Amino acid sequence: MSLSLENVVITSQRPSQHPWYALKVRAGGESKPKFALEQKGFETFLPTYVDCRKYTDRIRKVDAALFTGYLFCRLDAAHRLPILTTPGVESIIGVAGVPRLIDESEIDAIRRVIQSGLTAQPWPYLRAGDEVQIEFGAFTGITGYLVKARGVDRLVLSVHLLQRSISVEIDRTWVRPLRRT
Repeated sequence: MSLSLENVVITSQRPSQHPWYALKVRAGGESKPKFALEQKGFETFLPTYVDCRKYTDRIRKVDAALFTGYLFCRLDAAHRLPILTTPGVESIIGVAGVPRLIDESEIDAIRRVIQSGLTAQPWPYLRAGDEVQIEFGAFTGITGYLVKARGVDRLVLSVHLLQRSISVEIDRTWVRPLRRT
């Protein structure tokens, strides 16, 4: 018996070539599925910030997920069973049971904010407001929404599929307004 490989198409995509998807995970337990997925060979992204939590006798600083209850993962949506069988993963975010990918530029913008060393924090999701683009500094080219909170200008970045946002303090002179469509 001989086997012919002429009609066999092998698609070996590295995980980093797959698009990003958002995974719904247990809020407060985002790191456990992150590590489990990495053990399976998946690329994950869990943006965190330092949160000051008040207790009756002390204040404690802890790393907390910027997007509580969510984890980002590169995956092949056609082969999602290894993801869904990972302890702590509840579902892949999508519409009508079909996973929806996260725009690469949204992940890149969040990654740049995390790497900048500036303080980022969760922020209520905003859709209305003035959209701006950063023209100077570490965030050049990033677009988001400019808001003022406690007298400080902040850039709000959103992951639209999750309807979640984060904000980072910026200098107003770094931005230029974008035209509304």
